[in-house]
Amino acid sequence: MTSPLTPPTPPHRRPAQPSRSGEAERQPWQLPASGADATGLTGATGTAYGPDGQYGQDGPGMKTEVREGAVITVAVALGGVLMGLLWLWLAPRVPLVGDVTGNSWVVYLKDSEGEQAIGVDGTFTLLALAFGVLSAVAVFLVRRRGGVPLVVALCVGGLLGAVLAWRLGVWLGPQHDVIAHAQAVGRGVTFSAPLKLGAKGALLAWPLAALVVHLGITALFGPRDPEGYDSVSA
Repeated sequence: MTSPLTPPTPPHRRPAQPSRSGEAERQPWQLPASGADATGLTGATGTAYGPDGQYGQDGPGMKTEVREGAVITVAVALGGVLMGLLWLWLAPRVPLVGDVTGNSWVVYLKDSEGEQAIGVDGTFTLLALAFGVLSAVAVFLVRRRGGVPLVVALCVGGLLGAVLAWRLGVWLGPQHDVIAHAQAVGRGVTFSAPLKLGAKGALLAWPLAALVVHLGITALFGPRDPEGYDSVSA
């Protein structure tokens, strides 16, 4: 009688161990000690990447930019005081003369073909362009990074400054009541007409000049972002 067949004993084998490279592949990706924050990885330019793939540019923050924009708006607008005084000083005078016709006073232009009125508008426009350039350069030197709130503040401040210069120059200029002025100086005596801005479009010269110059110098001399990001090793 033969003995029952028994399966042969399997040879002793060592359980397979994962290679070191396999361990590295199966390990979760670890964030480096430097160059990372709680939101994710940080690239070479300071751009923070979050877990959802969104990122935020390195900068002072929107609230800080809005506060800076408000300060710049007020500072640029106050420059209109100086511009108004310069306009009052540099603008040519329009000569008038008074006369009596019957029982009423009438006022005439002393030089009907004169171009003094055009010179008043031209002086205001040139001053507005100059102040636009100066304000753009000053704002760029104060804050080189630029930004939308900064540009908006520069334009709004320039427009407010131009309006302030216009109203201040008119207010401080010659008397508005030309009949009363003619009566005060006497018949046939030449006096200056009130300061007047005929071309209201000149009010846009300051903000437009500031916008163009600021965008130009920011494109030429503003800070540059690196072309690539540093690779982060696990």
